[in-house]
Amino acid sequence: MTHEGVREAAFDATFKHEFAKVRGVRMHYVTGGRGPALVLLHGWPQTWYEWRKVMPALARHHTVYALDLPGLGDSKGSPAGFDKKTLARYVHELLRDRIGLDSFDLVAHDLGAGVGAQYVSQFPRRVSSYVHMDYPLPGRNLSAARYRTFSWHLAFNSQRAIPEKLVDDADDMREYLTAFSTQVANGGSAFGGTRTRPPFPEAEIDEYVRTYGRPDQRHAGFELYRSLDEDERDNAAARPADTPTLLLTATGSLAATRPTLAPMLRNVTRAVEIPKAGHWLAEENPDAVAHEILTFTAR
Repeated sequence: MTHEGVREAAFDATFKHEFAKVRGVRMHYVTGGRGPALVLLHGWPQTWYEWRKVMPALARHHTVYALDLPGLGDSKGSPAGFDKKTLARYVHELLRDRIGLDSFDLVAHDLGAGVGAQYVSQFPRRVSSYVHMDYPLPGRNLSAARYRTFSWHLAFNSQRAIPEKLVDDADDMREYLTAFSTQVANGGSAFGGTRTRPPFPEAEIDEYVRTYGRPDQRHAGFELYRSLDEDERDNAAARPADTPTLLLTATGSLAATRPTLAPMLRNVTRAVEIPKAGHWLAEENPDAVAHEILTFTAR
């Protein structure tokens, strides 16, 4: 099968697009490199493409698998649910049954880190190390209701039907993404700054609008937020994991994030604020992110 998105000769010389069917969902992933397996899970409103700037460096030491989560990006079809426990099981079936991975290092960002934490809890023997990026975990130390007060978009995206009515086509999605990405970038208003330009180049915004301009993908993205109460219950009941964990956050976010991980991820051996980065860590400071990942996975 072909892929519709951005293609560049230098990147495509190392990486290729693949598809595999998991319980009725056609899952898309990008893979390349040599060495121990390293799996990347994206956040919202992003796709595998958020890792593009760090993948070449990672691929010099790992075989990289950058996934589109079920129903998101170029993965097509609706999973049984958008709670992160259910999505982790789809990821597990892709990695174990379709790709054939027995163990790997796992890196996850934003809501993808909600999936990542659930994966580590459910399948700890398969994860050699885990990198959790800029996502406070709803659970014992953070209620979903409290989490939704951290940003207007968390409450807005959780509403039934309203987000789809107000962000109802590709043009609306472009406007939303441009404004929202600027707000939570380094220097944006969410960090007390006055930034007025998005952190993404136009080509990257085009790529995200290409996928989330589609009604089904846009709806799936909002469903990630509507399931936060279920995530809180699942995380509170989850088996605590002792997997070696690296926590990376935006500048200024570490103190608020780390305590939320403690009941579920008991072995946070290193915690770092990425300098000169807001929420979009891998895009705003890819060199620092790649360095931290490679140093941690090489332990």
